[in-house]
Amino acid sequence: MKRVHYIDNYLINPQHPVTVNLIGAGGTGSQVLTCLARLDTALRGLGHPGLFITVYDSDIVTEANIGRQLFSPSDIGLNKAQCLVTRMNNFFGNDWKAIPDIYPAILKDARRDNLANITITCTDNIKSRLDLWNILKAVPESKYINYETPLYWMDFGNTQDTGQVILGTVPKKIRQPASKLYETVESLKVITRYVKYTRVKEKDSGPSCSLAEALEKQDLFINSTLAQLGCNILWKMFRNGMIEHHGLYLNLSTMKMNPIGV
Repeated sequence: MKRVHYIDNYLINPQHPVTVNLIGAGGTGSQVLTCLARLDTALRGLGHPGLFITVYDSDIVTEANIGRQLFSPSDIGLNKAQCLVTRMNNFFGNDWKAIPDIYPAILKDARRDNLANITITCTDNIKSRLDLWNILKAVPESKYINYETPLYWMDFGNTQDTGQVILGTVPKKIRQPASKLYETVESLKVITRYVKYTRVKEKDSGPSCSLAEALEKQDLFINSTLAQLGCNILWKMFRNGMIEHHGLYLNLSTMKMNPIGV
């Protein structure tokens, strides 16, 4: 019997735009934000309230970002989050929010307005993922769901030409309907359950000084390819109300992709 995960009904029929926190607006984050804008437009065209995105990033645009990330020479010196959100708001007519700072690292610094229904991480360090999960799993579960209730966490990660996308559930269980056609799955593993980050010794590669140097670390299309594939999972969530896969592994050098079943 095929295994599927039915999306929390709150996201299918919300009374407001579904809230999304996008943490990181660099190589992958800039691409993901564009995909989310298209997803929002499609959802509203189907009668759904759409999305409300808040982007967190404390970095500024440098010359090395031009080309590999979605920035132009005129953006140099601007904060990445503010630059991208201003562009998306002007282009799509949205009122999304940019916070030119890092996401709170500890629970006592996180306010309720730092929470969202879906959290998407596009960061390049391990500690931020561990800190985020400590915050998300500490949020008390409640039968009452609103725009501040964290339900899903999607993480993007990559090396030079490989990467992965993992969508996990924040609550211990997402209530599933009875089904005679499928085996329903009420919990999806988050990235920190796939990778034991506490055992990994992290090295800071530092900022790149040029586009050529940046391309030695991450290939030109790894970020945009991951963004498209990952946001397609989100699209299936909203469009079909259920998903058969909650992530994938990608290798651009071999042109292979392996989906992760629920």
